[in-house]
Amino acid sequence: MPVRKASAVWDGSLKEGKGNIKLGSGAFQGAYSFGTRFEDKPGTNPEELLGASHAACYSMALSAGLGKAGFTPEHIATSADVTLEKFGEGFKITLIKLTTNATVPNIDEKTFKEIAEKTKTGCPISQALAATRIELDAKLG
Repeated sequence: MPVRKASAVWDGSLKEGKGNIKLGSGAFQGAYSFGTRFEDKPGTNPEELLGASHAACYSMALSAGLGKAGFTPEHIATSADVTLEKFGEGFKITLIKLTTNATVPNIDEKTFKEIAEKTKTGCPISQALAATRIELDAKLG
């Protein structure tokens, strides 16, 4: 399996500085700062990128899990809400809420929910984030 790469550069102090995040594939490059992470300034932040990664991984893993169970999904859309909270002198990601909506022919709600829940703990990004509480809202539709 290939090793995936990304890089980040930071210039300056925490509040006045700025940085740039770059994916090794060249598919994304974006600015980040104190304002994009802790306020509502335009730009990206590590939590947003983590959420995108988790949503993408979950969608692919759910497709695989459904396929193994004999179902072919037509569409899976997943979003991730990443909660960052202040803890003592630092910060901690305390919750990731995955919301997925899938169109899967010939599957009943119970079977879908079982596969979706199993996927929540089985996808590689979920496994890497196992120390963080992960919630799932999975719907057919």
